[in-house]
Amino acid sequence: MTELWNWRIDGAAPVEVYPALAEALGRVVMPLAVADPARLPTYAVICDVWEAPGEFGTVVDCYGVPERLSERTSIAALARLLGRNCLLTDDTLDAGRHLLVAPDGTIRPVHFDVTETDDGEVLSNQRLCTLAHPGCRGWSRCHRSRWAPDSVNPALAAA
Repeated sequence: MTELWNWRIDGAAPVEVYPALAEALGRVVMPLAVADPARLPTYAVICDVWEAPGEFGTVVDCYGVPERLSERTSIAALARLLGRNCLLTDDTLDAGRHLLVAPDGTIRPVHFDVTETDDGEVLSNQRLCTLAHPGCRGWSRCHRSRWAPDSVNPALAAA
C-alpha cells in the first residue's frame, strides 16, 4: 500500500461519502479517526473526509490505497455514485489547476482562485482551462500537462 489520494467534492456530506467511497474502491473504508492499525483488514483503505470552506468544500484523503487501483477510475465511480462533480490535482503542480470529474465520467481541466486561510485552501471562481483564457495560452504550465487546455475526455472511467 503506497498510494495517497486527495480529492474534493462539490457539496457532499461526509456521512454520504464514506459508503460511496467503499463501493467506488471495492474495499472496506475505515475513517481515519477510528482506524486502529493493529486491527485493520489487509484490504482496508483509511480515509478522512471533512468539510472546508469554498467551492468543492468536501475534502477526501485516502491513505494506503493499493497500487493496482486506478485513481481516475475510482474518482469517476465516486462522482457517479454521489451524482456530484469531483476534483483531483493534475500534473502541472499549479495549485489552482485541477481535473474536474463529472458524474458521467467526463474529465476536463479547470482553474480556481486559491486563497490560503487558517482553515486551509479555499477554492473559488471556477473556470475552464481553455485557450480562450489568456492565462492558459503561450508558455503557461497548462501546455506542459497531458491534460491540455480545452481537452475533454468523455466518459473516461464511469463504468
